[in-house]
Amino acid sequence: MKLKVWAFGVSVGLVWGAMMFLATAIDVIKGGGEHLGLLKVFYLGYQVSWPGAIIGLGWGFVTGLLAGVIIALVYNSLSGEKQK
Repeated sequence: MKLKVWAFGVSVGLVWGAMMFLATAIDVIKGGGEHLGLLKVFYLGYQVSWPGAIIGLGWGFVTGLLAGVIIALVYNSLSGEKQK
């Protein structure tokens, strides 16, 4: 079975973005953030705050999309099925 590359990429991007938003929101509500704040090294503009949750959502979607597309392409190339 071949994966639909863009559909898989978008779904992984949505899940990763939602996880970033949720993790940041929980951290903001709890008042923590020392470990999650380290993500600012990878995500430009990210911080543990409500605006940072939106930025994390965007960056999470973009990185999840890229990772999902790469995973789907590798899977499809290794699955051995012919492209339709």
